[in-house]
Amino acid sequence: MVSQLLKLRFAFLLCFSFLLFSCSSDDENVEDVEFSQEDNKKATQVDMVFEGTLNIMETAYSEEEEGRSTGFFPTCAVISISQTGDNINLEIDFGTGCTLPDGTFVAGKILLSYGPIVNNTRIIDYTFDTFTYNQHPVSGGGQIERTLENQNGNPQSTVNETITVGFPESTVTATRTGLRISEWVEGVGSGNWFDNVFHITGNWNTLFSNGFNRSGVVVETLVKKTNCAYVVSGVIDIQQNGLSASLDYGDGECDNIVTLLFNGQQYIILL
Repeated sequence: MVSQLLKLRFAFLLCFSFLLFSCSSDDENVEDVEFSQEDNKKATQVDMVFEGTLNIMETAYSEEEEGRSTGFFPTCAVISISQTGDNINLEIDFGTGCTLPDGTFVAGKILLSYGPIVNNTRIIDYTFDTFTYNQHPVSGGGQIERTLENQNGNPQSTVNETITVGFPESTVTATRTGLRISEWVEGVGSGNWFDNVFHITGNWNTLFSNGFNRSGVVVETLVKKTNCAYVVSGVIDIQQNGLSASLDYGDGECDNIVTLLFNGQQYIILL
């Protein structure tokens, strides 16, 4: 009985973790669950903010420096480049507010700085200037190692991050640190942002100012299609509140189904 209750509690916990928007269960006694649903909701928002912000940076850089037009940025986004010697600064300025084609509302600036390409690779430092993503303040920065062509002939970004995300109407902040590798495997140079496919690996940790902590590591490559709202395949092992489990995102179909694997049992979670 205790084992079954633990499984149910952990299933509830995961429902509010990795990009999960809704979940159903036979157990309606939410007060029994020994975790903060609000913290888990915030952790999901941090993941979404990071993925969206990184996509903005990579897309702007790809368009300006690699000549790969995507048509992603509306006229309210002003992208400018300045250069002093070998040092280049790329500024993405959304002003007081700008709505992107995917519906994201952003404001403020993202600043990229980098030197010349060396051995097929360019090191890009990024910081934020009063930047917000869907009303979430974002500060901090990190470094992107941009490889023009990896061993598969594809563009690739290896990102080291330390960013802090705030939340509307809350004093809690979350700092996410980690390593994320994204390979652009389809749609390169097509001129359309909606046919892009990325393979994602890495590991990251999110620590909240209230002490809540969550970590994850990709054990089977995640596949993200920009024409689908969900990761369509891959597996993440997670650690949260002292418990371990894995999330299986499926076999490549664009659907909202994720399988939670915990203690030898499978549980279907609807995103």
